Amino acid sequence: MTTRMIKITSLSLMLWLFMTIPTSAQPENEEVLDLTGRPLESGRKYYIRSDVSDFGGRITLVNKNGSCPLYVGQETTDFGQGLSVILTPLENDDTVVKVNRDFKVKFSSSSSCGQSTEWKLGDRDNRSGRRLIIAGSDGNSFRILKISFGIEGVIGNYNIRFCPSDTVNCGTVGNLRENGKILLALDDRNVLRVGFERA
Repeated sequence: MTTRMIKITSLSLMLWLFMTIPTSAQPENEEVLDLTGRPLESGRKYYIRSDVSDFGGRITLVNKNGSCPLYVGQETTDFGQGLSVILTPLENDDTVVKVNRDFKVKFSSSSSCGQSTEWKLGDRDNRSGRRLIIAGSDGNSFRILKISFGIEGVIGNYNIRFCPSDTVNCGTVGNLRENGKILLALDDRNVLRVGFERA
């Protein structure tokens, strides 16, 4: 084997290892836990909370511009009630939500717009260029990633990630402040650390 061929093979192997570490480092069957240490159950209502009150309060529906559709966002303070969500794993056998497995999210309440409250990826925000999360039918699937240095039972152990089969649109959910409102958007720089609380 030539030296060039060995270098190409070695480089390919290192590149493959680098790309597989983030997903393989997350155990496939690890359950996502709520703030009391119980697994998140499919069909049960939960509040999603930010780990830092300066980043906003519980997750809720936000009217961005006075018209429909509604956007997924956060209460502007930690004192806001927020809206509970229902998480549904896409794996038929899963009765609980698991780390790094696809699931759908839907608010448990109805919307004033008469639209579905399922989370889906919306258009890019004109100012920031980030993809916003909106409420609507035919929602997208998301994944929950565990933060490796998190402490069990403490808010902030998880991130929510959107990553369809075309990896161009991958991103971790963060928040975007706009006109006194907090919207959820894909952002790998300013990610939102969250915890789950039973409703």
